[in-house]
Amino acid sequence: MNQQTVSQAGAISQSASAKAPLTLARSLASRHVTMISFGGIMGAGLFVGSSVAILSVGPAVVFSYLIAGLLMLFVMRMMAEMACAQPGARSFVEFVRASLGHRAAFVAGWLYWYFWIIVVPVEAIAGAVLLQAWIPLPVWLLGVVLMLMLTGVNLMSARSYGEFEFWFASIKVAAVVIFLVLAASYALGLTSPHFLGAVNLTAYGGFMPHGLTAVLAGVVTVFFALTGAEIVTVAAAESRDPTKALTQLTTSVTWRIMIFYVGSAFLIVTVVPWNQIVSGQSPFTHALAFMHFRSAGMVMSLVILTAVLSCLNSAFYVTSRVLFTLAEKGDAPKWLVRLNGRGVPTRSVLMGSAAGLLGIFIARASPNGVFAFLVNASGAVMLFVYLMSAVAQIRMRQKRGAEGLAIRMWWFPWASYLTVAAIVAVLIAMGVTKDLSSQLYVSLLALAVVIIASMMVSSRRRSAAAAGSSAVGSASAADETAS
Repeated sequence: MNQQTVSQAGAISQSASAKAPLTLARSLASRHVTMISFGGIMGAGLFVGSSVAILSVGPAVVFSYLIAGLLMLFVMRMMAEMACAQPGARSFVEFVRASLGHRAAFVAGWLYWYFWIIVVPVEAIAGAVLLQAWIPLPVWLLGVVLMLMLTGVNLMSARSYGEFEFWFASIKVAAVVIFLVLAASYALGLTSPHFLGAVNLTAYGGFMPHGLTAVLAGVVTVFFALTGAEIVTVAAAESRDPTKALTQLTTSVTWRIMIFYVGSAFLIVTVVPWNQIVSGQSPFTHALAFMHFRSAGMVMSLVILTAVLSCLNSAFYVTSRVLFTLAEKGDAPKWLVRLNGRGVPTRSVLMGSAAGLLGIFIARASPNGVFAFLVNASGAVMLFVYLMSAVAQIRMRQKRGAEGLAIRMWWFPWASYLTVAAIVAVLIAMGVTKDLSSQLYVSLLALAVVIIASMMVSSRRRSAAAAGSSAVGSASAADETAS
């Protein structure tokens, strides 16, 4: 190759680099990151799924939410500490990499991606079912339309996506706040005939009608509704001040979510007899109708649709960013690293869109077969990821100490050990709970598959490194012989 050709190649390379930035755009404001975190958590699990928890536990479901919320708070506090110790990390997956090694990060990253890529078709189908009440089209077709719409949103700049999610999430946050005000006013007798007090909390079998065991079992169900707070560690990489966003929001977001979940559950069972809640139907709608608010069903349907779309949007976002980070570290195909001129990982977004569309068609063809298996396989995945993150925090603190950390885990090491023990207890509870045991076992199968994949990738890397060293050695020997 002559000098002119080399110069032309260099110019082309520089031009390509100018068009395709190597780092994600840092255009998200703090308000965007906050609402993206809310978007991943406050979905159908809060507005609809809470009905299952209330019926299985009774008024004491408040304690189930409180225990699960405290556990999530501890997990997020541990992530906040690791964020302070590793200000350049893109997400909690990199915390795992720094403390537990590349293989552990491979496992955590792919499990996390799998969890959220299953959320994408699930939320798309849920949104399509809600839309079908107004638009008489097949559910699968409406799901595809929602997928294509949000694919377009996620292909825009990070700031455009953040703004879209900010208003989406703001609607459901406002809805919860309004509900809390209305329900509290009703319970206190300000808008009802009389002060309710603890009548509904104790009149139908007592405050704990199914016993303490049901409260602890309820923690397992409730905990899954709270997963998603860690999205803040992913979104912060595209914020204007990643370190500040991580340290400030990892704990504060969890506090706010606890207030929303615990407060909503408490007021629902205070206003409405818990045994009148219908499984699979929104207890928020039931409570508003009980308080004689007209059009409560229509309003809550719109709020739930917004919540579902917001959760779908957040799931879309996090799958693309995690896949981008995995590719950047060599744990996924390198061609996924490429960004467009706005700093968006378009190939990772399109990969997530393709997987989501495939999920919709699988759900249509085999809703109780293949798709049910895929959903069950994600049942305990987030617990595995949180467990690895907790162990990573303990290892990190033991290695570096607490000096210079602006945020530290409370009561270390005992609170960290307690968090690990609590996550293990939730896994054990899943194993002995009839309705959840199958999810645990299939999730363990998914874990085994990812571990085997990590071993294969590690083996291939070692072989490539050995071949490279051998080639270098041969070249050096040849040079010495020539000279």
